[in-house]
Amino acid sequence: MSAQGVRGISRVLEKLEKSIEDGHFYEAHQMYRTLYFRYMGQRKFKELKDMLYSGSILFLEHDQQLSGSDLGLLLIEVLEKSEDFDYDLWSPKLTKIFCKISVSTPERETFLTHAIRWSSKGSSYGHPLLHQSIAQIYWKEKNYAQARYHFIHSQDGKNCAKLLIEFQSTQGFKGEADLFIAQAVLQYLCLKNKHTANQTFTSYTEQHPRIQKSGPPYLLPLLNFIWFLLQAIESQKIQTFAVLCEQYEPSLKRDPCYVQYLDKIGQLFFGLKPPEQQSGGFLGNILENFFSGLDDDSDDDTPQASTSASVSKNNLIETADLD
Repeated sequence: MSAQGVRGISRVLEKLEKSIEDGHFYEAHQMYRTLYFRYMGQRKFKELKDMLYSGSILFLEHDQQLSGSDLGLLLIEVLEKSEDFDYDLWSPKLTKIFCKISVSTPERETFLTHAIRWSSKGSSYGHPLLHQSIAQIYWKEKNYAQARYHFIHSQDGKNCAKLLIEFQSTQGFKGEADLFIAQAVLQYLCLKNKHTANQTFTSYTEQHPRIQKSGPPYLLPLLNFIWFLLQAIESQKIQTFAVLCEQYEPSLKRDPCYVQYLDKIGQLFFGLKPPEQQSGGFLGNILENFFSGLDDDSDDDTPQASTSASVSKNNLIETADLD
């Protein structure tokens, strides 16, 4: 763009900013939208994105929630149409807009939905960096449930652990210290994010005031299950996985969602097939799947495979290496 063109845009933006400062919000908003259509037609994407971002922030700082949200949504639209997926650049900027939109403004959730959709290129859940930033905002607002959701889709295990400790300590029962971390780790694993699952578990168990710091092993059986599960995933020992699910069945019954998570984890990390039906009772289908998988291994001609296939459930429980 020529120097004259840059100066022209700069003068327009200065006039728009002055209109907002003078309280002429409606006129300024209409001018922003006019420029939006003009720049889109001319494919001046960079100038348009910068203009919409600065305008959105300026409106929101003057508590013009609808106008600020509208420009923010237009910004996301331009990011999509221009195929700008620079997440390192735009995630913090979109987060800043989201932070300034009032909690009581209905367009806030619409803005977040569109932002996550924009960041979902190559992923079904959105970019971890954006989720991490959004989680921090919800955490500051004490919206623990939403903060937790976005941390689960991030790669920030350390802060997720801190959030879970605060969440459990302020809103959970004393006997639920293990439930909060177990569910988070299982959900991370269902997203095939074992690194963050390990990081979250380690940070949580090291920092939670109600968990002894000498573990593992822990006093709470469910924590031991999660610790063993993480080891089994690293070693990829399907026998260990089967034994864990059977041995810790009483603890796993505390949350009916666990069996669904373990189904998914078995498929992702141990190559198990999805259960054909759900009539086998608690963990019945999973265990049947485990030992069916062992039978399949018996087709190999190696003595080791034949031995594995012939081991009964009871013998596995007695002999499986859980270390």
